[in-house]
Amino acid sequence: MDPGDLVLRGGRLLPVDQVGDVRIAGGRIVEIGRGLVGRRMIDVKDLWVTPGLVDLHVHLREPGQEYKEDIETGTRAAAAGGFTTICCMPNTRPVNDQRTVTEMIVRRAREVGLVRVRPIGAITQNLEGKALADIADMKSAGIVAVSDDGRPVMNAGLFRRACEYARTFDLPVVQHAEDLDLAEGGAMNEGVVSTRIGIRGQPACAESAMVARDLEVVEWTGARYHVAHVSTARSVALVREAKRRGLPVTCEVTPHHLALTDEACSHYDTRTKVMPPLRTAADRDALLEALADGTIDCIATDHAPHSPVEKELEFECAAPGMLGLETAVPIVMSFVHAKQLPVVRAIAALTGAPAKAFDLAAGALAVGALADVAVIDPDRTVTFTADALASKSKNSPFLDQPMRGRAVLTLVEGRAVFDLDGRFA
Repeated sequence: MDPGDLVLRGGRLLPVDQVGDVRIAGGRIVEIGRGLVGRRMIDVKDLWVTPGLVDLHVHLREPGQEYKEDIETGTRAAAAGGFTTICCMPNTRPVNDQRTVTEMIVRRAREVGLVRVRPIGAITQNLEGKALADIADMKSAGIVAVSDDGRPVMNAGLFRRACEYARTFDLPVVQHAEDLDLAEGGAMNEGVVSTRIGIRGQPACAESAMVARDLEVVEWTGARYHVAHVSTARSVALVREAKRRGLPVTCEVTPHHLALTDEACSHYDTRTKVMPPLRTAADRDALLEALADGTIDCIATDHAPHSPVEKELEFECAAPGMLGLETAVPIVMSFVHAKQLPVVRAIAALTGAPAKAFDLAAGALAVGALADVAVIDPDRTVTFTADALASKSKNSPFLDQPMRGRAVLTLVEGRAVFDLDGRFA
């Protein structure tokens, strides 16, 4: 079917929160209202129509680790989750620290032709924290931010130079906030649970101490700063105060840090090993409160595919990370259904807020915007199984658990890239 002249009829339009129709033609939204008519009409009554979801933190593993995931399977997982724009981290092999790697990622994503892929470039060469990468060259090739991903920039002087350089190109600096000297290689959160099960832990202050240091540098340099996967109550308090002072600071939280606590690690299930680690119930409650009040800007999955080679090991030896793209919506929906998170805020945190944080042309359900749209069934029951996942990897603790709410249709420029119920058949 020609993607032009399509009407999504009778859905709940979010985050504006009104019932209406959306007409799409030429790859863009051309009209929003009621009683609209198009050559193709799709009834979405009782469903939510939202901007295509935006994820600022995804690992696609290509180039170099395609046995875990590649751009095709990763973007297929994104489409199945309702995401139309994703930002991929630079810890590939080779590292995305130069123009040629950035161009390769952009080209492969274009060839696959599913969702939009926006690369994040490395801050330092080979993520080693010793010398700055060629940020200018990567910017011209298409990066939208810089980060050393799971490796924090420990050297404060180098971090300052990175902020000054990134500010020149108006790029956000994304920090994995972890003081390695304080963390001491801990495999989970330091506390009652780690003591009980005998796993070396890392204290919450390993994160907040790095955030506090970075904020001093950000105030000095004026650089845009984004805290990846914030996980502690103290980090939230620091970000809240920084925003009150007018610093250019944003942050994200993952669905799994909202849904799980360190108790999930008590059975030594390596699928629950993530970095930063799952924290206490008090931390989780602080994260949810901060997401609801806007202190935490957005939700990002930190989709981290791993094969059994990296996960079927002793807990302390296993690689950290879990899948996130396909399960994000139902996890977030659990808080909406429980009335712990307003629906308008939840959708904004998955769409417009992340787009704003990285200045992406995405996240809007408005006349003239690209027709990147997700249709969500808030009451659809779903149980994800390993065989049904679009991702190559299967490392998720949420498998085989009944969940409620999921994306059923994902459009990119009006073209269906995921269609659970065959509406475009």
